[in-house]
Amino acid sequence: VQLQASGGGVVQVGGSLRLSCAASERTLSMFDIGWFRRAPGKEREFVGVSIRPIGRTVYADSVKGRFAISRDNTKSVMYLQMNNLKPEDTAVYYCAASSSHGAFRPDFYSHWGQGTLVTVSS
Repeated sequence: VQLQASGGGVVQVGGSLRLSCAASERTLSMFDIGWFRRAPGKEREFVGVSIRPIGRTVYADSVKGRFAISRDNTKSVMYLQMNNLKPEDTAVYYCAASSSHGAFRPDFYSHWGQGTLVTVSS
């Protein structure tokens, strides 16, 4: 199981950014795909998850209404669309795969992609 996150960068407060998590079609169908982030000096934090098989999504309260997870079936890519970004969204973002359903805790995720850094500047 391999996942590759990309799309990070520097964005101004209030701006938008879309992260991508590339994985095989098999991975996307067999695992829940979650997004996490780790801000400097903080613990890894749950952002959201796409729950198989229909892709129901659940989000952390801190990003609800601003972030959205979607999937492009033609490209085997999961996206994290981030809108109205705030300085506190600055972090390294990771996508991960879990054989559990709807897990919020990182230790339920067995496969992790490399992180991609998002910096929100004011």
